Amino acid sequence: MSQSAALVKALKKCLKINDVKYADVADALNLSEASVKRLFSEESFSLKRLDQICEFLGIEISDLVEMVRQSDQIRSLTIEQEKEIIDDLPLLIVANSALNRWSFEDILSTYDLTETALIQHLAKLDRLKLIELLPGNRIKLLVDRNFSWQKNGPIQRFFEEILVNEFFNYRFDEPSDKRQFVVGMLSKASNLIFQRKLDQLAEEFHRLHVEDEKLPVKERFGTSVVTGMRRWEPLAFEKMRRKKDLRKF
Repeated sequence: MSQSAALVKALKKCLKINDVKYADVADALNLSEASVKRLFSEESFSLKRLDQICEFLGIEISDLVEMVRQSDQIRSLTIEQEKEIIDDLPLLIVANSALNRWSFEDILSTYDLTETALIQHLAKLDRLKLIELLPGNRIKLLVDRNFSWQKNGPIQRFFEEILVNEFFNYRFDEPSDKRQFVVGMLSKASNLIFQRKLDQLAEEFHRLHVEDEKLPVKERFGTSVVTGMRRWEPLAFEKMRRKKDLRKF
């Protein structure tokens, strides 16, 4: 799709979101409705006309450009693409670094990779549409801000498998660490309220992550937060029950 066509598509989306009809645009621009329809069907907007419509909608042309940019970004890879990455540990490391907005120099100085090998890995990620490798080995991310690995996919399973052996096998006694384990009994309503709070906490973590992307790598630290909530009691307790708790949530 050409850039002009993508802009028109974004403009149509703005009209729909704001419940604005072609007739409304025609009135605002002192044109006939047929003329406005022809503008959209032929995608024959002058820059001045495009600016007039944007002004009517209360947006800037730059907002349309950003919509186009976001629509081109991917939110996840396919299972097959994830398998290709997980089967090559250096490639996974480079992918994770790129997603955290590391530069070519950051990756090269941190990990035991040759410049040639790093370029080859970045070229693979370029082919997978995760990044665009620009001249001068600059890295442009092609993923949405809300990009995530496939749920229960190869990469998510990889990280989950090392949680017990690496993440939790630790004292959590450094200033950067925090571990809490709380046990209680909640009603269905309270359970759902707490789940929403966990979602909000995850959103706040993501917001801070994005905010800190502008800082140099040396001022940021790899940080992971794991939250898990389920109906549960120790097996030793369960075995002492007179009858198994078969209630459904």
